[in-house]
Amino acid sequence: MKVSIVTIAYNSETEIEATIESVLRQDYENLEYWIIDGCSKDKTVEKAEQFRESFRQRNVDYHIVSEPDKGIYDAMNKGIALAQGEIIGLINSGDRYEPDAVSTAVKTFRESGCDLMYGNIAIYKSDGRCFEKKARQRKRYQTSRDWNHPTMFVKSELYKQYPFQNKGIHDDYAFYLKMRKQNRKIAVADKRMAAFTMGGASNQKNMKAAWKRIQDRYRFCYRENGYSRLYFLECLLIEAAKWILG
Repeated sequence: MKVSIVTIAYNSETEIEATIESVLRQDYENLEYWIIDGCSKDKTVEKAEQFRESFRQRNVDYHIVSEPDKGIYDAMNKGIALAQGEIIGLINSGDRYEPDAVSTAVKTFRESGCDLMYGNIAIYKSDGRCFEKKARQRKRYQTSRDWNHPTMFVKSELYKQYPFQNKGIHDDYAFYLKMRKQNRKIAVADKRMAAFTMGGASNQKNMKAAWKRIQDRYRFCYRENGYSRLYFLECLLIEAAKWILG
């Protein structure tokens, strides 16, 4: 089973190496890796280029594309369109895979016959402390507190059929809810698959940004997928938790 990994980046010279190294350390062989850069003005592309020989030695197809885009999800869509693997994982610049992340995903796909899967994630706070965010599925109540985007792997055909709509900061979660609404088979691995450091676009401690995230999550994730208006309270709760934990 060929697996495509996509990393989007923009002016991330201080974070990109850790992400690339985590892909290079994977214990699974049949990989291709796409770096989708938004015409960075720093040394992001230069640093990514330094890994070409290492990936060649691992026999991993390694591609770097640097061109203007229309934002995070437009860049992800570009990578998805280019990907040739049967399943796709999206790991953003700054996030890191555990060494067995891809092999865990492949094993889960083979054993469960799922359409998508995800697992646990280690979240690092700004003071260096870490906690593990568990993956789970609930039958009735749905919350992103149970879901971890950097650990999610999806059948390529689904990502290509339902590209991100580029409507807000939570398009990835909206995609996940759409798959649930369609009763796609979803599997959860009770295993740490990635690490994430708080402080990115989804965690900025700014009232205006937080209010926009609340609106985006409520409108484009929950309401567009048929969830109750009461989920507005869930959106408020998520942002409150980020404010406290961040």
